[in-house]
Amino acid sequence: MNRRKLGNSDLAITPIGFGAWAVGGSWQFGWGKQSDHGSIAAIHRALELGVNWIDTAAVYGLGHSEEVVAKALRDWIGERPYVLTKCGMVWNQKGEIGYSLRAESVRGECEASLRRLDVPVIDLYQIHWPADEFTETAEGWATMAELQKEGKVRWIGVSNFSLEELQKVHAVAPVTSLQPPYSLIRRDAEKDLLPFCERENIGVIVYSPMASGLLTGAMTRERVANLPADDWRRGNPEFQEPKLSQNLAVVERLRAIGARHSKSPGEVAIAWTLRNPAVTGAIVGARNAKQVDGIIGGATLRLRPQEIAKIDPSR
Repeated sequence: MNRRKLGNSDLAITPIGFGAWAVGGSWQFGWGKQSDHGSIAAIHRALELGVNWIDTAAVYGLGHSEEVVAKALRDWIGERPYVLTKCGMVWNQKGEIGYSLRAESVRGECEASLRRLDVPVIDLYQIHWPADEFTETAEGWATMAELQKEGKVRWIGVSNFSLEELQKVHAVAPVTSLQPPYSLIRRDAEKDLLPFCERENIGVIVYSPMASGLLTGAMTRERVANLPADDWRRGNPEFQEPKLSQNLAVVERLRAIGARHSKSPGEVAIAWTLRNPAVTGAIVGARNAKQVDGIIGGATLRLRPQEIAKIDPSR
């Protein structure tokens, strides 16, 4: 796989990174029960196939995702991947999720992530969500910049920020990367975020390029109806009518294009996000090694203009 420089950093990342959201298992925003053995096998398979970065967050599984990533890396003997994680979502002893970007909280989260990940430094530390009040977001961002100067983290970035929020924090301390949702069925970032990042040399690592599994080709009405009760997707409008039928029609167009290249619909969906010059990389999750094999081709597939037009005939 080719590697791309991430914004103003010295990180050269592969087009696809391993997303460790589902690795966290069951929690408020989880994907249901998950085998740690399957998670570690998936991470190892992704690394074997050339992926060189893993994206996780403290809140995924309430710390469990970071612990599983650490276990996977302890057993890995190849090139060490970059480890990316996030702060800002916190939880109490009852597992109830809250939000804080106060300086003390951000520092505490950083130390806890370093401990769980068993690393001396975090390669990219990201604010998971901005606070409701920008003053708190600014406090958190200033603390992130301090952590970078102290050598706790190498580079700092943000996730789920609006253009205005991104502009404001970038004026305080350089933003290395933005992590927005981006897929064929969620394209808001195209309007102003992606052009701004391209102009300002801010790397973009998009999440949910396959729309949380909806565009993989493996999702059917029957499977949606039988998602576990603790799978957050059960309540997502994209997985419910009338949007479900519209989204499954998109999958069939992806399937037709993929057939020409011996690729899955999910791989075409990933390649579609990577076609945008502002996008540095895409986060792709997997729950077992077999799933990794079915998505890795998205990193190298190059779609022709006429294929892009067929995938999205409305544009």
